[in-house]
Amino acid sequence: MNKKTFIFAFITIIIWGSTFAAIRASLHGGYSSGHLVLTRFLIASGAFALYALLPGTKFGMPKKEDLIKILVLGWVGITVYHTGITFGEQTVGAGATAMIVASAPIFTAIIAIFALNEYPSFFGWIGLGVGFIGIFLITLGTAGSGFTMTSGAVLIVIATIATSIFFVFQKTLLPKYRPVELTAYFTWAGTLPLLLFSPGLLQTIEGATLEAHLAAVYVGIFPAAIAYVLWAIALSSGRVGAVTSLMYIEPVFAIIVAWIWLRELPSMLSVIGGTIAISSVFLVNIFERKRRAQ
Repeated sequence: MNKKTFIFAFITIIIWGSTFAAIRASLHGGYSSGHLVLTRFLIASGAFALYALLPGTKFGMPKKEDLIKILVLGWVGITVYHTGITFGEQTVGAGATAMIVASAPIFTAIIAIFALNEYPSFFGWIGLGVGFIGIFLITLGTAGSGFTMTSGAVLIVIATIATSIFFVFQKTLLPKYRPVELTAYFTWAGTLPLLLFSPGLLQTIEGATLEAHLAAVYVGIFPAAIAYVLWAIALSSGRVGAVTSLMYIEPVFAIIVAWIWLRELPSMLSVIGGTIAISSVFLVNIFERKRRAQ
């Protein structure tokens, strides 16, 4: 993974790490799960529409042969993933949700083997294993804050598999489109099914708190729009497995933000697990650079 890829992916992970606490804040502030996921992607879709209309912005239409693929990936990566996460966080804490989502590199690595013929190196497999151990420890450490295999946790696992599929097959379209264009197509496609949640939206917005509104706007602009563009840029210049391995770090930021914002304090076991997860990412990248330099 080169420096540019690492920087863009790392910034994305920081932004995404803040998402889980923001979702919980909106849910606690009066938004229903359906109305929240619809609101954030109406905001994201609007942001991309405004960008496309800017003078001098070249924004073409998707090619006919890619249209079905873009629609399906938008539904899988946006509709399924974010609906699962948002509804799942009704019963699962922000930190625990991030732990489950952080298992995405494992699913992504397996899918990439068959879809992209990307086989992890020896150190890549070690990194996946060590990172998973770190995630497992964080999960155990958050057990006291409510992590159980509830229906919410099942939804989050389904969402994690969905986003892994999305990351892998998104890679196949990036050579044809600019990252911002492709992300906009996915966002618009994924927002359409979410319109099923539109009944009662105005009443929810009127009754929600200011904090809930600010959190909804934040997750609509930053995690749902800007971060996905940065992630697409990272994927366009790096291997899917290597880029998504950085998701092991995401729970660390999620726990820190949840600690500050929601007063969800991490346990010592969570801190240890987070340290292991971070170490696995940096160690793998160091070993990979040394291997390529030889």
